[in-house]
Order: sequence, then C-alpha cells, then structure tokens
Amino acid sequence: MLAGVTGVLAMGGVIASGAAAAPADKAAAPAAGAKIENQFICTFSANWAKGKNVRAEANRAATPQGGRVLFDYSHSIKGFAVRMSPQGVAKMQVANPHIDTCFADRVVALAPPAGKGPGGGGSEPAAQTTPWGIAYVGTSSGAGKTAWVIDSGIDLDHPDLNVDTARSADFTGSRKGADDENGHGTHVAGTIGAIDNSEGVIGVAAGAKVVAVRVLDRRGSGAWSGVMAGVDYVAANGSPGDVANMSLGGGANDTLDQAVLNASANSGVIFVLAAGNDGEDAANHSPARAAGASANDKVFAIASAYDTGNGTLAMNSWSNWGKPEVTFAEPGYQIESTWLDGGYNTISGTSMASPHAAGLMLLYGTNLNTQGSVTGPDGASYAVGVEG
Repeated sequence: MLAGVTGVLAMGGVIASGAAAAPADKAAAPAAGAKIENQFICTFSANWAKGKNVRAEANRAATPQGGRVLFDYSHSIKGFAVRMSPQGVAKMQVANPHIDTCFADRVVALAPPAGKGPGGGGSEPAAQTTPWGIAYVGTSSGAGKTAWVIDSGIDLDHPDLNVDTARSADFTGSRKGADDENGHGTHVAGTIGAIDNSEGVIGVAAGAKVVAVRVLDRRGSGAWSGVMAGVDYVAANGSPGDVANMSLGGGANDTLDQAVLNASANSGVIFVLAAGNDGEDAANHSPARAAGASANDKVFAIASAYDTGNGTLAMNSWSNWGKPEVTFAEPGYQIESTWLDGGYNTISGTSMASPHAAGLMLLYGTNLNTQGSVTGPDGASYAVGVEG
C-alpha cells in the first residue's frame, strides 16, 4: 500500500513529528487488497488479440454469461474487466480458450488517505514559498512539458496548477469526473508542477501541464481494474518524454506490473512509482515491483527521505526499499503542496517523494544528476536525484 503519511496540516493540527512518524489511518475506505465480489480482470492471449477490437471481443465473450464489461485494455495489455459471477467466468473461459486468465479484482487504496480527506485545504501562504524538497532537488520551468497524475484526480481549477482539463479523465464513475475529492492527487500534481507565480508554492517543473487520470475516489480507494484503465489511457494518449506518476499501490499484481511496463515501452512515457510506506521490500508491492525489471525500462520506484538537519538526507523508517526495484530516494517528509479548493497542505509519504523524481525526469529525462545518497535497511545505497 502506498501514499501519504499524514503530517502537518496547513490549517493547524500537528501529529507525531520526527523521521519515523508513521501513517495515521482514516476510516471508511475499504481495506487495500480486499476482493471485490463478482468483479474480475481477464487477459486475452496477446498473439490472438493482435489486430482485434478488444472491446468487441470482450463483449462477445462476456455477454452470453450475463457479464458486463467495465473496462477494456488494448494499449498496455490485451484484456478487460467484467462484472460477472464466478460461475459465469468459469463458463466464459471454457467457451473462449483465447482468454489466458481471469482473476478477482481487488481494492487498491492510499495507505492512509493523505491529509484530512474530503473538504477544503489549508490556507494559502502569505507569499509564494519554496517547499524544502523543491529547494533541495531544484526547480526550473516546465513549460511545454506534460505530466500524467494517476491518482485521486486534481483540483481542476486550482490557481497554482496548469491543469489540462481537456485530456483529464475519470475511471471511478464519479459525478465529479476527474476533479479531486480527496486531495492526494492535487498534492502530487503541485510537487510536480505548481506554477512559479506570486502565490502558493512552486513545483519541480514549474508550470508544466498536469493531466488528472482519476482512479481513486474521495476516500482514496479504487480498484485494480480502474488503475489499469488509467494506465491504458496514458499509454494511448501520452507522448515520448511525458511522465506518469503513480503514488498508489497494493499487493503483488503481475498483470498490473506488466501493464505499466508495456504502457511505458509502447508510448515512451516515463512511469514514476511511489515505493510504498510499509517499511519493507518494494518487491512485495505493485506497481512498485515493476521497476527495475530491465536497465532499458523507463519505470522507476522512489523511496522517501527526510532532512537530518545538517544538510544531508536519510531514509524514512516507514519507506519501502529494495534493489533493483527502487532507484532513487527523494524528499517525502513534511512536504507542502497544493490541496483541495485552491488550498495547500503539508503531508508525508513515498507518495510525496515520487513526484519530486517525476518533475526531475520531466525536465531532464531518466539520467538524473545526483547529490548524495541514503542507506536503506538492506544496506544498499539509494541516490538522491537533483536538477541539472
């Protein structure tokens, strides 16, 4: 499970401080990893599906068994998500041997949902401020650059964000569309690209276009099927040099991992993933475990680091780690950024570290300059990416 570790709200309310401050739970969101009854993800044989209309083939397979296709995937993997009884799925697979596999859809969630959840954000700083993480890694103009934020949406009319509303999309079925109702996605977007103006904060790639790809609801909860639909959407619409940030996750999911790898390879989009806040090996968590599969992949998992107070960084105790999955560690503790209703908030987590790397890769590509490193519990060294 990934995402924000609640820290200091810009409105007030301080919780446990210090490098090891742990996530605080928020009620109401389903547990990550929980099975979604009568909902399945199925994949076609890639060779069989080549050149075929995946949506039409999915409907042809599912409809006779009373199934309803929710999503189809054709730009990352070849497959679909369906509402259907387990008995219907079994019959569908027998009748359609070109379906390689079907498995239960499961809940994916922020761990915990960042900040105070639905409602307004914190007050705007009196003048534009540079969050400490941005000061450490550097900032430059992101004009002409595009970042895809696969998350809880983005506050579409936030005055400190350059949101590409035309290409923003929702995969949760919300009446609010791609507009953020949680705050997490807006926070991520601000770290990547908050505008360099006279208000609020500034992002790494200041003023870059941010596209909301909403896959999580107001509670910070969603389904693997929706996340995969978001990944497929980026694969279909992204361009080489774009960056997609995924500050979410759950248990191991080989199909999602492959979807991320294929989406990046097929589109040229760089995928940057939060490593997770479980204090363990990222190899146990998707999509972070997709990173590091090959030296040629443009898929990276990011650990979280904090300022020790003497100009150096150290890895947060709750950050996931592990080679070869995790490549960089970036600032992720007490990060100030944009929030709901034009507001601002300060929270922590690998979800906050990942967009620092996303902004840097948007500006400079994947071969980042580094400034120092942090050591993980595994004894491995994780470089800190910076500008230049």
